[in-house]
Formats: sequence, C-alpha cells, structure tokens
Amino acid sequence: MSKRHRGDDSAPLSKAELRAHAHAERHRVKGELHALAASVGRSRDVDECDEPAVEWKPMHHLDHHHASERESGRRRLRHWKMKEWKRRTNARRTRIQLELRHAKSA
Repeated sequence: MSKRHRGDDSAPLSKAELRAHAHAERHRVKGELHALAASVGRSRDVDECDEPAVEWKPMHHLDHHHASERESGRRRLRHWKMKEWKRRTNARRTRIQLELRHAKSA
C-alpha cells in the first residue's frame, strides 16, 4: 500500500482508535450543546451563544488536495452507455444496410 499520504512523524491510528476518538468528540459536542441549550433561557441570550465546533476530524476530511484528487478520480460517464452513442451506432448500421442494398441493386 502506498505511504505517500502518511506523515513521517507519526504512525497512523488504527480504525478502532479513530472510531473511539470520533465517538468521544461527538459526546463532547453533544454535552456542550445540552449545556448551552439549558443556559439560553436563563442567563444568556441566543445572540451571545457560540455553537461548539468539532475540534477533531481525521486528516482526510481536512486535506483539500486529497479531496480534489479523489473527486477527479471519480468514475466518468461511459460514452457508449449514453443514448447519443447508441443513436449514432444505430444510424451507422442503417446507413451501411442502405449502402449494401444500393450496391446489390446497382
């Protein structure tokens, strides 16, 4: 497997560690939102509140270069599956049949 996108300074986390970290971050945000919702009516106005941001995301969510590479590598539309291609093929077939009939009759 390619090591091109891995950093040299740290080893990649295992899938279980990534899931645990993401779970803890979601739990933290949910707790902050709950506390914020409880304090809005009592001691704070809605305009004073800041929504808690997600501080941690895996690197592939933050890497714009990686995202653009992945987007450009998406599967392109196959030209022979388009209706225009099929129409062109059918038109070519009928033209060849007409030419053959014309050649036989001449």
